[in-house]
Parts: sequence; structure tokens; C-alpha cells
Amino acid sequence: MNLYLRLLWALLRSSRLDSIEPGDWIERQLRVLPNDLDINGHMNNGRYLTIVDLMLVEYFVRSGFAKVMLQAGWRPMSGGAFITYRKGLKPWQRYRIRFTLAGADQAWNYMHFEFLREDGVLCAAGYMKGAAVSRDGLVPNQSSYAKLGRVFEPGDLPASVTHWLAAEAGVVQACNTPA
Repeated sequence: MNLYLRLLWALLRSSRLDSIEPGDWIERQLRVLPNDLDINGHMNNGRYLTIVDLMLVEYFVRSGFAKVMLQAGWRPMSGGAFITYRKGLKPWQRYRIRFTLAGADQAWNYMHFEFLREDGVLCAAGYMKGAAVSRDGLVPNQSSYAKLGRVFEPGDLPASVTHWLAAEAGVVQACNTPA
């Protein structure tokens, strides 16, 4: 139930905040709640990605992309994530999450995120990739950006994303290779 409340809060809150441009950073101050904890007494590793999903909702609403997706009948789709954990977040501890669009290719958008303690110490960081999907499959970024009134200009992806994509291709290939 708590996650639905957080989702509702993210939607309501974002609709009242200033609009943003692709590539702008957004930040949110949060606190580790008791239902965020694992048996080790710190924030559960899966909860980090749930918080990332909530930040993505805010990014979509504030950039206008949520409205475009609703009007076009598209759905958001996550294509994967990678995250590294450096320090644990304890019960009731305050933290900041920073979130931005780091790059895009023909269909995927790569979002960078950082979880920081109040003293600025990095607790976790990573990337997630997402796309809009229609009944016909992935929506090309050229189309989705055009609906936002923007021209899509693919640039170089960050080196960490390029390495992630290479590793991802290796994982998929290993899964498709008979043992």
C-alpha cells in the first residue's frame, strides 16, 4: 500500500512543480521508512530501484512526456538497470536522490541516478534504460521527441552506459547459447 501512496504523492507533487527540459537534473529528499528495510536493517536493494521508478514518474510528468504518452496510447517500459551499492541507508535516515537523462539512442533513454546521504556520501548509483512502447513495439525517439516539440539528436552515450550495453549483450548471448 505504501508504494501506491508514494506513487500518488509523486504524481500530485510533480504536477505542481516547474517543468523541466530533457537533461535537467531533478532531486528529491526522502527518508528510509520501516517498510524499506531488509533483514540486515538497512534499505533493501530492490527498494532503490522502486524509488528510481518514482523519480522516473516525476521526470515524465515534469518534462511533459507523461501527457504525450497518454495521448498517444503509449506505455513506459523499463529495459533494464544497473546499480552499484557503496553505503547502506539506515532506518529513518534522510537521503537525496538525484536523477537525469544521461543519453539516448534510437529507442532507449538512459537515466542516471545517485543516492546520497545528507552529508553528501554516495550510497548507490547507476543507470536505468526506458522507452515508450506502442502496440507496434518500441516507439523511436525521433517520434516521441517530435510529439514533445523537440528534435531528437542522438549523441554519444556515457562510457559507463556503453560498457553496460556490451555486458548486457554478453549476458543475452550466454542465455541463448546451449550449455
